[in-house]
Amino acid sequence: MKYVSILGSTGSIGTQALSVIEEMSDIKVCAMACGSNIDLFEKQVRKHLPEIACVYDEKQAAVLSENLSALDIKVVSGMDGLIETACFGKTELVLTAVVGMIGIRPTIAAIEAGKDIALANKETLVCAGSIIMPLAREKGVRIIPVDSEHSAIFQSIMGSEDQEIRRIILTASGGPFFGKDFDELESVTLEDALAHPNWSMGKKVTIDSATMVNKGLEVMEAHWLFGVPLNRIQVVVHRESILHSAVEFEDGCIIGQMGPADMRLPIHFAFTYPDRGELSGEPLDLFSIHQLTFDHPDMETFFGLALAFDAALAGGNMPTIFNAANEEAVAAFLRGDISFVQIPEIISAAMMEVDFIDEITLDDIFNTEKKTREFVLDYISVI
Repeated sequence: MKYVSILGSTGSIGTQALSVIEEMSDIKVCAMACGSNIDLFEKQVRKHLPEIACVYDEKQAAVLSENLSALDIKVVSGMDGLIETACFGKTELVLTAVVGMIGIRPTIAAIEAGKDIALANKETLVCAGSIIMPLAREKGVRIIPVDSEHSAIFQSIMGSEDQEIRRIILTASGGPFFGKDFDELESVTLEDALAHPNWSMGKKVTIDSATMVNKGLEVMEAHWLFGVPLNRIQVVVHRESILHSAVEFEDGCIIGQMGPADMRLPIHFAFTYPDRGELSGEPLDLFSIHQLTFDHPDMETFFGLALAFDAALAGGNMPTIFNAANEEAVAAFLRGDISFVQIPEIISAAMMEVDFIDEITLDDIFNTEKKTREFVLDYISVI
């Protein structure tokens, strides 16, 4: 039996992870956490019966504690509760599926406690990769990526870890607006932006896919996860979302991973690694595909992707500025306060105006996040 903690169990990745676990007889959820959705969370807790349950919102945690008073389940809250959930004694693998920079501290705590990480939280490596990866090596902890693209790269490298990587080919669906020019994007509605052609994801990640900022975050992740320089990471638009990413080795051989657009596959792989197990679902039908297409990304129209490369090359706290500005801008777009095309414009303004720090600590990361959010909210109030 493998014991896992799930951080973010009520989100898109978390709910799919629980559905995967329900098909597995050798995985037990011993700890789980959510933000504030206690209606769904209570159902999950009653079904999986973890020993500890965390609700980040303290008031909602109190409600849940009362609702579960007849069960022998410890209910905790806040960042301390999230860290306690991540570091729970029985836990062997922590799935970090929370959205945002809130995932950084519990991930670091789990690594320090010797827990392997199934990583589905982009911000952890985008903002703190320079801290996380050396710490994981020091503690002998495995970081297994859950993003479909990074899982594909991870699987493509298996058995060739000692071989020189010439290029990482990071595939992108292109989102719902592939092929449109900037003028066309100015009239985009929220409904348009949430209509992803291939994947079912949460609202924030879906908007990030539409702006291609999501792919920029994944470039930064790939840089830290696989130790490959940024100039050897190539983004390729692959509309069919069949090839989930690939690796080119120094002899010119390209190895990639193909499969349906189903996030349960990389989640399942993270749980079973280094083995594989049976999972329900429709297999990939090669005869129905007919063709696979590959295009260059339009980094002028979707200049959020170009800004991501700039932020990654600058290093220091610039990726944090990029990420925090994007989070605030996307939240504003979801509220209807700004237009779609203003999202990368706001990111660019933040990258120019928020103070740059070259050598960063964890405190620098969170101070930068705070300052960036304050700048973006002020900026939005006057545009």
